Amino acid sequence: MDTQHNTALTRALAEVPGPLPTSGVVHITLPQTDRFTVVGNHLAQHPDLSCTAVGIAVRIQSLPQGAKVGIKALAARCKEGEKRIAAALRELEAHGYLRRVRERLSSGRVITRTVFCNQPAALLHPRPAAGPAPAPAAMQVPAPVPEPAPVPVRMPTAAPPAPEVPVAPPAPSAPLFVPRVPPPTAPKAPRRPLPQPSELTPELDRAATAFLSDLHRHAPQFFLSEDDVRRLVPGVAAWLERAARPDAIRHALTDDPPQPLKHPAKLLAHRLTELLPPAPPGVDALAALDRPRPRFTVTPFQTCDDCDRAFRSPGPGHCRDCRQTRAAYAQAAA
Repeated sequence: MDTQHNTALTRALAEVPGPLPTSGVVHITLPQTDRFTVVGNHLAQHPDLSCTAVGIAVRIQSLPQGAKVGIKALAARCKEGEKRIAAALRELEAHGYLRRVRERLSSGRVITRTVFCNQPAALLHPRPAAGPAPAPAAMQVPAPVPEPAPVPVRMPTAAPPAPEVPVAPPAPSAPLFVPRVPPPTAPKAPRRPLPQPSELTPELDRAATAFLSDLHRHAPQFFLSEDDVRRLVPGVAAWLERAARPDAIRHALTDDPPQPLKHPAKLLAHRLTELLPPAPPGVDALAALDRPRPRFTVTPFQTCDDCDRAFRSPGPGHCRDCRQTRAAYAQAAA
C-alpha cells in the first residue's frame, strides 16, 4: 500500500506544470465535477479574519438554502464550541459576510433571517457591466479599403437640435450590508476606575482586607495575591461604606463566574465597578417618606327621599331633578 501511494504521489507531482518550488507548499489540483464550493481568496486569505471565522464562513457557504446556521446548529456540525462559533459569527457580521435581518410575515409574525454574502465588497460597490471582449488577432477581419466619397450636394439646413439637458445621476442606494458591530481593531472605550470611598479609614481598610483574604474560603477559584488584595481594597471599602453586607458583596462578586476563570482579580475589579450599589439615602430623604400624604375628601353617595335615586351630597336630601320639580310646584302654587 505504501509503494502504491508513493507511486501515485510521484506521478501526480510529475504532472504539475512548471518547475517545482524548492520550499513551501506544492499544489496538486485535480478537477472536481460535483460537490464543490467556490471560495474567493478575499475570504480564504482575509487579513483580519481568524481561521475559525474563515472555516465557519466556508461551512455556511457550502450549506444549501434554508439550512440552520445558528450557534447550536453549527456546534452540532463542527468540533468547535459554542463560544468560538459565536465569536466567529461576530467577526463575519463585522466584515459584512453575515447579516441578520428582521422581517414581518403576512401573518404578522416577526422572524429573523440570516443572510450570507460570499463577496460583500462586490455587493457594496458593484462593478460596471463589462463590454464584449475584443476578438483575438487571428480572428479579426481586415478593415475594407474606403471608397472615394461622392461630392456632397448642398441642401437647405434645418434648425439645429435643442441642446440636451444634463440629467443628474441617480442617488446611490443604501448598501444592503452595513456592519453594525465595530471591528476588532476599533478603539475601545477606556475602563472606568475602581470605586473609591470618601475616606479610607483604618476600620474600612481592615474590613476590606479581611474580606478579600477570606474570599477563597467561600469560592476557591478566587484565590488572590497580596498585590491583588491591596489593589482591590478601595473598591470593597466603597461597597462597605454604602452599607452593603459582606454576604451580599460576596454573592455579587463570585456568583456565576466564567469557566475557566483565568484572571479572578480582573473579574472582581470589573464587578466592583459595574455593580456598585447606590449610596444610602440621607435623613432628609427618609423623612420625606414618613410625611403623611395629602388626603382628598370624597363626597359620599346619598339616596333621594322622593325617587330613591343615588346622588353625591354631603348630607341626605333630594336629587337635582326632584329639587327642580319641587321648586316648579312651589312657584305654580304661589
